[in-house]
Parts: sequence; structure tokens; C-alpha cells
Amino acid sequence: METKNHDSADVQAVDESAYAQVRAMISSGELAAGSWLRETTLAERVGVSRTPIREALNRLAAEGLVDISKNKGAQVVSFSPEDIAGLYDVRAGFEPHAVLLAVPRLSDEDVDQLASLAARMEAIVESGDLDKLSALNNAFHSMFMDRCGNRHFAIALQTVMRPAVVAHTFRKYSPEALHRSMLHHAELVAAAAAGDGEWAESVMRSHILAARNAAGANPSPR
Repeated sequence: METKNHDSADVQAVDESAYAQVRAMISSGELAAGSWLRETTLAERVGVSRTPIREALNRLAAEGLVDISKNKGAQVVSFSPEDIAGLYDVRAGFEPHAVLLAVPRLSDEDVDQLASLAARMEAIVESGDLDKLSALNNAFHSMFMDRCGNRHFAIALQTVMRPAVVAHTFRKYSPEALHRSMLHHAELVAAAAAGDGEWAESVMRSHILAARNAAGANPSPR
């Protein structure tokens, strides 16, 4: 019985690792929008069998990052500029409110973690190796959602944000846009350290709208 439990845990760990690695490839832009996702090729790259890859693709499809067709296979979703602008508009409407709720709830350890993430992202930008930037950026933003104190709001916001990782790739950013993004992160840390939710809310809205511009999305018509 204990052996079966261990086997089940091992399978779950492999499935989770495959999912995380494929999602990271999409988030970083290594697997760009519109890319075809062949199970055999991905299995070789990740170092697993095709079964965990198939499970990962089904999970990513449920999250809106992958389209699966019975005849053609799996493909990273593609968005029009209008689609991308719409995603950022939704984020700009809701994510700043999550920050407003989260800041008063942040512990000293949370603020230290935000500062550490911001510093690591800045170091990556200075090095020019952007492959790891998206994962750190996601962790930074997730901290605010996880601490907003409203589980249902956090889940809904995560659902909205997941497809945006396809459109939000730092490879599209100019050096000026990257620098601006890092300054926003530093100011968010400062606002969090000061316990000023309204300041952080304002910075987050500017941060998201600047990201929309850096992603090449046109503002939605008013």
C-alpha cells in the first residue's frame, strides 16, 4: 500500500514538473504564440514520456494557453492586438485592486521576498539573459494576489491573467520599457514597505498599462 502511494506521488511530481516546464517555455516566449506543440518533441526536451506532456497540454488548454484540435494537435494560442489590449484592460481594472487589498496584509517577510524578486529581476535585465525573467515576474505579481485576502477574487484574477502570459513576453520590450518595468517593481516594493495600498494600487495600474504598450497592443476603443 505504501509503495502504491509512493508511486502515485512520483507520477504526480512528474506531471507537475512537465506542466511547469512547458508553461515556462510559453511564458518566456521560447514557445511563441502559434507554435505547434508536438508531444514527442516536448517529451524529449523535458525528459519525460509523452503521457505527462499530454496531461500538461490538456491542463494548459483548460487554462487558455493552448488550443487543441483533434485533427491538427496542440498549438500555443495566438492573440490579435485587440485581444491583447483587452487582456491588459481587464488586468488594469482588477489587479490594482488586488494590490490595494494585499498591501496591508503583507508581512515583513513578504516585503523582503518582493524586494528579493525585484532585485533578481533587475540583475537579469542587466545581464541581458531574459529567459528566467517571466517566472520571477509571475512570482512577484502572484504575491499580491495570494495576499489579497479574497480567495475567490484571486482565483478569478489568475484565470484572467493566465492567457496573458502568451502575449506578455519580455522579448518584445525595448531597453527603455524594461528599465521602466524594473522601476515600477522597485516602487511597488517601496509602497509595500510603507504599507501604502493606495500608492501601490496607482503604481500597479501604471505598470500594467505600460506593459500593454510594451507588448505592442493598441488601447481598446472607448
